[in-house]
Amino acid sequence: MKKGKGAVILVILLAFLALCAFYAGVILRDTGNGDGNNIKLGLDLAGGVSITYQAVGDVTAEQMNDTVYKLQLRIEETTGSTEVSVYQEGDDRINVEVPGVTNANELLEALGQPGTLEIQDTEGNVIIDGSMIETAEAGTSQDSLGNNQYVVKLTFTDEGTQTFADYTSEHVGEYMPIYYDGEIVSYPVIKEAITDGTALISGMEDYEAAETLASYLRIGSLDVELEELRSNVVGASLGQEAISTSLLAGAIGLVIVMIFMIAVYWILGVAASIALALYTAMIIVGIYAFDITLTLPGIAGIILSIGMAVDANVIIFARIREELTAGQTVSDAINIGFKKALSAIVDGNVTTFIAALVLIILGSGSVKGFAYTLALGIVLSMITALLISRWLVKAFYALGCQDAKYYGRLKTRNTINFLKRKPIFFGISLACIVAGFIAMGVHSANGENALKYSLEFLGGTSTQATFSEDYTIEEIEANIVPVVSSITGDNDIQTQKVQDSTDIIIKTRELDLDERTALVEALVSQFGVDEDSVTCESISATISNEMRQNALVAILVAVVCMLVYIWFRFKDLRFGTSAVLALCHDVLVVLAFYAIARISVSNTFIACMLTIVGYSINATIVIFDRIRENMRSNVNAEQLEGIVNDSITQTLTRSIYTSLTTFIMVLVLYILGVASIREFALPLMVGIICGAYSSVCVTGALWYVFKTRIGKNRIKRS
Repeated sequence: MKKGKGAVILVILLAFLALCAFYAGVILRDTGNGDGNNIKLGLDLAGGVSITYQAVGDVTAEQMNDTVYKLQLRIEETTGSTEVSVYQEGDDRINVEVPGVTNANELLEALGQPGTLEIQDTEGNVIIDGSMIETAEAGTSQDSLGNNQYVVKLTFTDEGTQTFADYTSEHVGEYMPIYYDGEIVSYPVIKEAITDGTALISGMEDYEAAETLASYLRIGSLDVELEELRSNVVGASLGQEAISTSLLAGAIGLVIVMIFMIAVYWILGVAASIALALYTAMIIVGIYAFDITLTLPGIAGIILSIGMAVDANVIIFARIREELTAGQTVSDAINIGFKKALSAIVDGNVTTFIAALVLIILGSGSVKGFAYTLALGIVLSMITALLISRWLVKAFYALGCQDAKYYGRLKTRNTINFLKRKPIFFGISLACIVAGFIAMGVHSANGENALKYSLEFLGGTSTQATFSEDYTIEEIEANIVPVVSSITGDNDIQTQKVQDSTDIIIKTRELDLDERTALVEALVSQFGVDEDSVTCESISATISNEMRQNALVAILVAVVCMLVYIWFRFKDLRFGTSAVLALCHDVLVVLAFYAIARISVSNTFIACMLTIVGYSINATIVIFDRIRENMRSNVNAEQLEGIVNDSITQTLTRSIYTSLTTFIMVLVLYILGVASIREFALPLMVGIICGAYSSVCVTGALWYVFKTRIGKNRIKRS
């Protein structure tokens, strides 16, 4: 690259950075105040609508549970938000909390409908009902005059296909009205026998109406008829301070990481810092562009992803220094370094992206929201590392940074015999995991839950009261929450303000009659609450059993897909098996920390575990990639042991630096964040340390054991 071209590329990239940074700044400025450039915020950051429905008639517990789950899915499809909260209140009420909505009437008509589809004959007899519909998709077709019309295409089950085929064969030429919620939505004429198991509902006013109807039919009809009991616009459960401190933590952490990269990698660090700043701006713009709902854990996840984005640059820079140490020219070292780092970066990111894709398809709620953010971060990370960083490094070289002293060389490091210490490493891991199970057993024996489950998992009591003055969120946290905590003996307390009133909703663990009475007396005596305004209701968990099962299935499928991909790329199932076992190790160790430290298991728990899995697999892939590169044919067990030790030692700097930069980001977040953020950041820090430990000390050792003891082509010891 010539000097002039290098200058042009540098100017273009810096201008692009300035543009993205400016736009990201506008988005952050407007977010939360209702202006046009708004990131969609979750209920904890932006508030929204709270609607309570009353079930009509007698209902069973099973019907209520099924309705809660289906209503959750329906609202997610209708609003496009993955951060919806639906839970049972009392025996026959369902409470719905939807972020980012300020008018309850926008949701009431659609969400309160039972959602029943029936295809009838002209005398009103039901031919097809919702149970016979397998899928429903929105689309367009042409009528007899060639005009486009919006339709919903139905695909029937085997039973529905046969029933529909029999009926249409016998009633050609007759009308066949299609009803949804008791109203005719289409009135087609049977022109011929329909035996392919499909049908069209026409008459939709636009594509959005067709997609809404299709989504309701896909989810299925609600088991319970609902009617609105009350609706409120509620404020955010966390104040502006939570957002401000998180953003400040991100900015401070980013600056520290940049200083670290420049101090360690010199001119390469300058390139990485520019690429990292661009990555940060691009992910903010991307979240806005793709309409991803952002919650407080999401902010933490983004800050964490900034630390993880350093990983690809560290891999590349280590490779460049290796080539310089081996005697290559700076130009050749840059080209070879990027080329050799490519496989590790691609394999690590593709493996994690596969997991994110599976979670998007199969997950629900916060799992799906996390997966969208993860997928976006992976794509942008690869772009900035493999393209932006490369162009920046070459531009700096063209502009005169051609001396090897600007890039540095690797210090000679003696090979560390990690495998010799594998019994110690395996013992430490086993002890940590066993300690966790022992702690859970002790808690269970003492009549407690094995883990400290939060309201999202257990449900509790919701208390709404009218206060004598209008408290801010910060004042609620500082003055009211401690009083409630003194009565409940628990810090797991959630509060919400009801907009345009002095009402506050307080959610706690399940309170008995004496505790409810004590809480009401405290609110009346200390805050001038109108006693007649206080209502207390038992509420169910906001994370239903179905949502937990969906999350578990999605994670298991994601792990299997990662296993298959690693098997395919490395041509050895033992690589994939070792990687999956290392992931299980990290999850179990962090679970042990939750059990021993009694960290609250809330909706951030799933995001925390998924983050650790994504982080850990990247570290493992880097070491496996180096083992694959160093492997020679026809080696014996002793030679293989040397290869594994060499590979771990050669990637040790990368493992330390990446873990350190990621840890710094989360540590700053922990120091500056509000209580709920610290509760999320603490186990993440444990997970980062655990992931680094397992990738360096456990994963390679596991693969070596499998390679020398399991399989037909195992390498036998002499």
